[in-house]
Amino acid sequence: MFGDRWSLLIIRDLMVRGFRTFREFQESGERISTNILTDRLRKLEATGIINAEVEERDGRRVNYRLTEKGIDLAPVLLELLIWGARHEETAAPCALIAKMAKNPEEVLAEVRRRWRERNSTPLLPKFGDGGVGPNSAPRTRKSGLKHFQTRVRD
Repeated sequence: MFGDRWSLLIIRDLMVRGFRTFREFQESGERISTNILTDRLRKLEATGIINAEVEERDGRRVNYRLTEKGIDLAPVLLELLIWGARHEETAAPCALIAKMAKNPEEVLAEVRRRWRERNSTPLLPKFGDGGVGPNSAPRTRKSGLKHFQTRVRD
């Protein structure tokens, strides 16, 4: 149902990045081709993980939304995000991932609240655009792994 790379990224983007439209998925930086994106969206809808809803203000536009079955993947996705930050290079800020690892129930409650309220505000701030400087948060890169693990234990 969702075991391929693209499906998981679509679910992630719906759940934590607040994406809703085909264009948002395509412009996410993941470099997914339009035919693959179309195929995965259809498969996720066919399996009941997402719904496609025609926008009320513009009948030509379709918004995608996780179903209850889809939002129930939140604990799994959260663990994958934390695992990825611990073991792989990612641009996610260490402090943010450490907070997620330390308070998963709080994060999951917030994901569900936003889903219930149809709030598409991203759970994760935009990151990964090279924000390096004195005011930028440490990143969970291999050099930041020790920092991340220390924050999780604190």
